[in-house]
Amino acid sequence: MKCASFFTGVGGIDIGFEKAGFDTIFANELDSFAAQTIRANFDFQLENSDINGLKPKEIPDFDIMLAGFPCQAFSIAGRRQGFNDDKGRGNLFFKLEEIFKVKKPQVILLENVKNLLTHDNGNTLKVILEKLKAQKYHVKFQVLNASTHGNIPQNRERIYIVCFKDAKACDRFTFPSAIPLTKTIADMLVPEETIPERFYYTEKSAMHAALVNEIKDAKTIYQWRRKYVRANKSNLCPTLTANMGTGGHNVPLVNVQGKANTIRKLTPRECFNFQGFPADFIFPENVSVSNLYKQAGNSVVVPVIERIALEIKKALQV
Repeated sequence: MKCASFFTGVGGIDIGFEKAGFDTIFANELDSFAAQTIRANFDFQLENSDINGLKPKEIPDFDIMLAGFPCQAFSIAGRRQGFNDDKGRGNLFFKLEEIFKVKKPQVILLENVKNLLTHDNGNTLKVILEKLKAQKYHVKFQVLNASTHGNIPQNRERIYIVCFKDAKACDRFTFPSAIPLTKTIADMLVPEETIPERFYYTEKSAMHAALVNEIKDAKTIYQWRRKYVRANKSNLCPTLTANMGTGGHNVPLVNVQGKANTIRKLTPRECFNFQGFPADFIFPENVSVSNLYKQAGNSVVVPVIERIALEIKKALQV
């Protein structure tokens, strides 16, 4: 079955669906750096443009719509303006509505932050569900965590909305159940001797003294929270964000050697590992480290997507 991907990012949802046996034929992504990463890893048709400029009738026919539509308007980390977001991100769902009204895919998968569930006292989600049901979609949704449903040691909760044209297929669909977490933080890290010096903090760093005093456990991931160090004692990586690694809020930090002066950021490759991307996923040479961090933080946990895609596949097969 053919998929069309919107707000594609760097294709995490597409990898999950391809692993389950589906085929993405079309994608749309606004960010030009993310588009470079997509082109380095996929050969499907990519429109690197604002989704508002897409004409639904000109999009190739597809069976499944995939969309991790922008979450900043609903996120606790943002201003939570929802449909009234002053940057216009909250109402981009209505562009998706315009597309699925015309293309009428058999299945729609939407992904967003957990806070969508309760945003505006549940009214935001209510509007989205009403729009889907008005087009005769049968809908199920659930919040899943990477650590409980993807065997990935990251605390990343996301809401997944799965919609079927066929009511019986929707009845057959169930979200994947929880599975044991067998992978550890250490499994996500790359060999220490391969990491360039630029990822380490030195005495020139303003918060170096605070980092040295607090970051000593080799098995824990820490964060610099503007003025203090926070230890994530759950043996999980905290939720990766688009602004990590830029010297600001929520920088993921490790000291796998347990010694002073060996404190460093997670590398981009490690961040992609914490999103469950394959080890051979290509980083274009002309895409900066800060952009790779952004791409990882904006992405999805591939194993969770794959498990949902497999359940969709089972529901469609009679």
